[in-house]
Amino acid sequence: MPDIKFDSKVLEDIKEALDPHALDMFRQRKGRWMAVVELAHVERTEPGPDEDKFPSVKLRIVGIEIAADEFSDERLRELQRGLYRLRTKGGTLDGELDPDIVQARDVLRHGAGLLVTAAD
Repeated sequence: MPDIKFDSKVLEDIKEALDPHALDMFRQRKGRWMAVVELAHVERTEPGPDEDKFPSVKLRIVGIEIAADEFSDERLRELQRGLYRLRTKGGTLDGELDPDIVQARDVLRHGAGLLVTAAD
């Protein structure tokens, strides 16, 4: 299994997306922020056949949007829980009939609609 590494380069549009949240992030030492993130493959390292090293893949954040309010934060958490349920229960024998899987698929199918606020 390859190791995963993150490229620390921050692209300009990523910085622009994070700037409105920078002061809040600075002030909240134990803060957490929900985001939609796009990752891109930057490079891979494949050790030679006689090397006692693991292969690795390096990823970079190329797109990010931070939840700007409690409403969208909670909706992103709901989507995250749906993805988690699909990942952890998707291989079970009764996965097609499992209520968690059905709910997770429904949440993901309609996920974009969940992010629309009452103000929209």
